[in-house]
Amino acid sequence: MTVRQRPLRRSRPTATVAPQRRRRERRSGPRARTAAEGKPAARVLLVDDHAMIRLGLSTLLAGEPDLVVCGEASNGEDALPLVAELEPDLVILDLSLPGMTGRELLQRLRANHPDVLVLVLSLHDEALEAHEVLRAGARGYVMKHEAAAELLTAVRRVLAGGVHLSSRMSNRLLERAAQGGVEAPISPVTLLSGRERDVFEKIGRGIGTKEIASQLHISIKTVETYRAQIKKKLGIRHGTELTQRAVHWVQRL
Repeated sequence: MTVRQRPLRRSRPTATVAPQRRRRERRSGPRARTAAEGKPAARVLLVDDHAMIRLGLSTLLAGEPDLVVCGEASNGEDALPLVAELEPDLVILDLSLPGMTGRELLQRLRANHPDVLVLVLSLHDEALEAHEVLRAGARGYVMKHEAAAELLTAVRRVLAGGVHLSSRMSNRLLERAAQGGVEAPISPVTLLSGRERDVFEKIGRGIGTKEIASQLHISIKTVETYRAQIKKKLGIRHGTELTQRAVHWVQRL
C-alpha cells in the first residue's frame, strides 16, 4: 500500500508592519488607555530634532496614567501631517528645528489646527521668547533645564485650559504690565523679531543665505533684508561681525 505524504507546510515569513499601519495602530492604541478616573488619556505629540530629548520625554510621560505619547517628529515638515493624522490634544514643541522653524510650525498649527494646544519646550531663554510665542498661539513655555516636575505641571495646566510660564517670567510680565508695558531689554537680541531671530540663529549655525532662504521658505533678497535689519538693531558694522555674534549667541543656547 502506498502511503501519501502530506507536503511540509512552509513557515510563514515574519511580518513587518508598514509605517502607515504602525501609525494607525498608535492612533487607536492610546485611546484605550485611561486615567484613574476613567477619562481618556491626553494624547501628546513630541516635536524635537534630538532623539535623546524625545526618548526622555516619552519615558517621563509613559509613567503618567493620564498622558500618552501618540507620536513624534524630528522636524516641522513631518509634524504637520502627523498632527492631522494623529489628532493630538497637545504638541510639545522645540523652537530650534531644522528646516521649518518651531515658530513657523506654531503659526501653521494655529492656522490649520486651532484646537491643538502647544507647549514650547526650548533651550532659548524664556525672557527672550515666551511673550512672543504666547502671542503666536502657544499656551505655555518651559526651558529644557527645568525639572521634570515643572514640565508635568506645565503639561497638565495647558491641557486644563490654562497658560504656563515660570514664576519668574510671570512676575516679569506682571511688572511690565504695571509699568504700562515698558521693559528694558535684558539682551540686545530681544530687539529682534521672531523671524529675525530665526535668521540670526541659522547664521550662527553656519548656514548660508541661500540655504536659509530655502529652509524658511523666503527669498534670498528677504534674507538679506533680515540680515541688514539685524545688523542695524544690534549695532553690527559688517558681515563678519554678524557671523561672530550669531555664533556666540548660538553657543550659549
